[in-house]
Amino acid sequence: MSAKLLMVLLPCFLAGCVSLDPHYDRPKDAVNTTAPTGDAYRGLQGTPGNYRDIGWQDYVLDTHLRQVVAMALDSSRDLREAVASVKSAHAQFGEQRADLFPTLSAGVSGTRSRALTGEGNQTAISNTYSAEGSVSSYELDLFGKNQSLTRQEYETYLGTLEGARSTRLTVLYNTVDYWLQLAADRSNLAIAKETAESARQSLEVTRKRLQNGVDSMVDVASAETTYQSAQADVASYTTSVAQDKNALDLVVGKSVPENLLPQSIESIGNALRTVPAGVSSDALNNRPDVLQAEHNLKAANANIGAARANFFPSISLTASGGVGSADLSSLFKNGAGIWSFAPSISLPIFKGGYNVSYLNYTKAQKEYYVAAYEKAVQTAFQEVADALARRGTINDQLTSQRNNVAASQTYYHLADLRYQNGVDTYLNALTAQRTLYTARTSLVSVEQAYYQNLNTFYKVMGGGTALKESELKL
Repeated sequence: MSAKLLMVLLPCFLAGCVSLDPHYDRPKDAVNTTAPTGDAYRGLQGTPGNYRDIGWQDYVLDTHLRQVVAMALDSSRDLREAVASVKSAHAQFGEQRADLFPTLSAGVSGTRSRALTGEGNQTAISNTYSAEGSVSSYELDLFGKNQSLTRQEYETYLGTLEGARSTRLTVLYNTVDYWLQLAADRSNLAIAKETAESARQSLEVTRKRLQNGVDSMVDVASAETTYQSAQADVASYTTSVAQDKNALDLVVGKSVPENLLPQSIESIGNALRTVPAGVSSDALNNRPDVLQAEHNLKAANANIGAARANFFPSISLTASGGVGSADLSSLFKNGAGIWSFAPSISLPIFKGGYNVSYLNYTKAQKEYYVAAYEKAVQTAFQEVADALARRGTINDQLTSQRNNVAASQTYYHLADLRYQNGVDTYLNALTAQRTLYTARTSLVSVEQAYYQNLNTFYKVMGGGTALKESELKL
């Protein structure tokens, strides 16, 4: 190898000899991640699936809701912010990684001058031409500082990428949730309108019966109370429906067409796929928020290595090599070799305790991210356990509430017949009507809770987050 080439490539062979990063070990699970037991978890000890591989197209079954979700994933501003953060983190990683390599530059120069020859006033014109390649102030990474900083930026980038996956899942969850809320409030609005109309008719009948001396003012006042209460609910649910639509438009990022909106909670059928119920440490550790917390911890671990490297000497090289000639035509033929080599070393002697303080700071940061990671695992387990508890009881509650509605309808029908036939007072018929109204709206809430549990379980298990970077539209 020629001396010129060696001079340029020498920094590449000397770089990156040692890493001062602490050995990384994933913290042990902060909670016991075995499946919870108890009455709320009956029949839920199945084998958990690989939820990250269940794409949202396989999870969302309703064709209208699928179109709404697709709109959200394409137009959500939250997701655009997350993607921009990923791009920024990747660029910062690339910027830091560049410090691992020398900066090579090349240049050609020429000088033409007239100077005294030393013999009286005689002068002569001289020409000097040169072509050089150089390495400028390249720091030899003998103690791995730049490698540690590069690892830190890389882990930060990976954490930001998992954050984007988490944001994408949240956008999906919120879109489905607001769509379900709109369906439930439209059902409640329909029930309130139906009840208000029934109460209006009952009020008219009661007023006529008062005129005929059959009913009393107490009966009329009771009927008026029921009617006005139902009218108030109509106004309240009308507001809720409008607000639900506004919330859905916000999370989607654009106005959702009316033909894609649900008409009622009863009309959506099997809108969502029932994913397998179960829990495992592997499933929890693959949630994007848990993965993001671990990448943040790894970044903090690498930063300790960079802080340790501050205690050691820093060696920088500036070198150049090339050819020079007095004749441009012979520069690359008969030119003389020229070179320079200027190493420098900087020893940390006194910085007022900066290096020690910064190292202590990086260690404290690692402790912080260890706690944050453990909290992320604990939160994941708690969210999954809550979703499982709801899954274990929701079908029983749904069955009981449907039976309650059927019984309330029978109760109201019989009480109204007794009142119409003069066998019973209007108070009992009124009580039966209110009971039926409460039972029907409660059934809507339970049906909404059933779908929300499917949606929640898909989210807390990290459903559909096994995405390539290209699928995030980076």
